[in-house]
Amino acid sequence: MHGHMMQQSLLISNLLVHAERHHATQEIVSRRVEGDVHRYTFKELAQRARTMANALQALGAKPGARIATLAWNGYRHMELYYAVSGSGAVLHTLNPRLHSEQLSYIMDHAEDQILFFDLTFLPLVESIAGLVKSCKLFVAMTDRAHMPLSKLEGLLCYEDLISSYPDQFAWPDLDENSASSLCYTSGTTGNPKGVLYSHRSTVLHTYAGALPDALNCSAQDVILPVVPMFHVNAWGLPYIACMTGAKLVFPGPALDGKSLYELFEAEQVTLSAGVPTVWQGLLNYVENQRLAFSSMRRTIIGGAACPPAMMKTFQNNFQVHVLHAWGMTELSPVGTVCSFKAAQLQLSKAEQEAVQTKQGRVVFGVDMKIVDDQGLELPWNGQASGELMVRGPWIVREYFKGEGGDPLVDGWFPTGDVATIDAQGFMQITDRAKTSSNLGGSGLVLSTSKISPCRIRPLPWPPASPPITPNGTNARCFW
Repeated sequence: MHGHMMQQSLLISNLLVHAERHHATQEIVSRRVEGDVHRYTFKELAQRARTMANALQALGAKPGARIATLAWNGYRHMELYYAVSGSGAVLHTLNPRLHSEQLSYIMDHAEDQILFFDLTFLPLVESIAGLVKSCKLFVAMTDRAHMPLSKLEGLLCYEDLISSYPDQFAWPDLDENSASSLCYTSGTTGNPKGVLYSHRSTVLHTYAGALPDALNCSAQDVILPVVPMFHVNAWGLPYIACMTGAKLVFPGPALDGKSLYELFEAEQVTLSAGVPTVWQGLLNYVENQRLAFSSMRRTIIGGAACPPAMMKTFQNNFQVHVLHAWGMTELSPVGTVCSFKAAQLQLSKAEQEAVQTKQGRVVFGVDMKIVDDQGLELPWNGQASGELMVRGPWIVREYFKGEGGDPLVDGWFPTGDVATIDAQGFMQITDRAKTSSNLGGSGLVLSTSKISPCRIRPLPWPPASPPITPNGTNARCFW
């Protein structure tokens, strides 16, 4: 016997429809590459996303076509999140820190057809354009007044596309298991592997990420994702904002402590997420200037394990609660979050800080276990350590195009991390597995780093010059 409930596909476009219908006037604020601050609403986001969906169809993007981006966190990038996936194509966010030869490999492997890019990345795009066989169209994410001189033949202007098509578009009723977006792992050894998310996995991950014991997001929040939108979809925050109606603030290319602090205060940010190096720059600025945070109350620190001193500084000196978490590209990315249980609220401050050093407990939808060298499950006693295995509806089943063969072991994904799990279900990463089928594919997102330094372009911060010179040479990318 089946239940008598409505059937409605879980689609990324539904998040945008909900945001426009129920949170139409909520703001999205972006610091742009052009140097100014842009403001508009969820209603305008939805209108422009529909316009871009029409433009994509006019450019020949069929269902399943891979559409790439090289872009900072900003409103145009957000529009592409919804226009591309919502229209049935696949959004492929590219990491600009990679060398040109690795980027060209990834783009050809993905068979990207169109590349949208922020002007900061023009030199990088020009360096790979001749190497990529699949991509024939390039779109600069700016307006006509800021279009640069370029060697790219037939370079298109983003705002010209927006002004050329209507904002009426019927989002297709896709199969919820259709591919929505594509992210490649860091490629610690060998070539990176593609992780192909579905609409269903993304919407389920969005539900879970917004839960109180996860990132605890609501319409009362002002969210500033410093974590880049090219890195596992900014940990899901652009989707969570539409689901909950939270205000979004995008920092663009300005990630120095002064710029971030000014944006936090001007927009009254309550929640942010980013890597320790960025937070160290922010804390240095705030402490040196003897400032305080008037609105920010919690932060998610990722990309590397949060140093205990940083956690204590945020919490003791600035009353900003730190959420320690763990995840991977293969997990969409959230796997565990270190949120207290009720009994732990009665612990001493030192005992609570000891709990916070752990990567936390799973959110509903993820299951985990630790196993020994023979694959036998180990006890949750906080002492036994073994390889961490996970499974769930937003965890990879296989890599794009079957690269590397079947990654699963008896239906579980081996993460390549060694961990302990205590009796309360709190997991702590202790090491990397010496032998793992995923050492070439795992791309850690939230708690430790598996990025190979030989494959990443070392880029200084902050930039010594403005990010863009209109109608001329563009400055380098700094990330």
